[in-house]
Amino acid sequence: MSKIAIKGSIQRLFRRLGWEVQRAEHANTEQQILKKLLKLTMADVVLDVGANVGQFGDLLLGVGFKGTLVSFEAIADVHERLLQHAKGRSSSWLVAPCAALGSKRGEVEINISANSVSSSVLPMRQAHLESAPQSRYIGKQVVKIERLDELAISYIGSAAKLLIKVDTQGYELEVLTGAAGLWPRTVALQLELSLVPLYDHAPTFLEMIAFMSSMGFDLFGFAPGFRDSQSGRMLQVDGFFVRADPGSAAS
Repeated sequence: MSKIAIKGSIQRLFRRLGWEVQRAEHANTEQQILKKLLKLTMADVVLDVGANVGQFGDLLLGVGFKGTLVSFEAIADVHERLLQHAKGRSSSWLVAPCAALGSKRGEVEINISANSVSSSVLPMRQAHLESAPQSRYIGKQVVKIERLDELAISYIGSAAKLLIKVDTQGYELEVLTGAAGLWPRTVALQLELSLVPLYDHAPTFLEMIAFMSSMGFDLFGFAPGFRDSQSGRMLQVDGFFVRADPGSAAS
């Protein structure tokens, strides 16, 4: 039997078992896309907005990132857990002061979810709650809100090449508006994009794509994200973007 036939037989066997097998470098996963994006753009500073307890930071270090990682988290007890976790992982993993990020400075009330990762400034829609009952809101907290371009500036040099990751449950456009001063240094972004409205007043998938295009970034790829636990419908994806004209970023 030829190698091609053997490969086909193995793939069919795994599919019957409910698995899809492919070469790791071609996998449509957050890890593989991020790894390729970092290599392509040579980003040396990553701003992790909506860091929670450090899940993205762990992933970033896991794909071999050697630069500076700065994480941002708004909820006080989650921020403390993030701070302790980052200290134990890498000296290049920094945690900014506890604050939400948006288009202007001030204070804002954030809704705290039972699972913490679904916490948001915005009201949650029923579609989200039905798909993930563990995401229900269980409290509120008033927090400081800052602009990313003001809060992050002390962590980055003038020649930094930034990758900005934003996962803020529908508040992504507000965060990006407050990052305007960082655009000249930004070479790539990773953003949570909703295919179905999950939070009130959140931008649509198409609005986010249009905004990124208007800022000079091309879509690089998607990675699957949040699914409806009952139907299996994809509700959110991670979108990866690269600067359309790499030479226009600071170097």
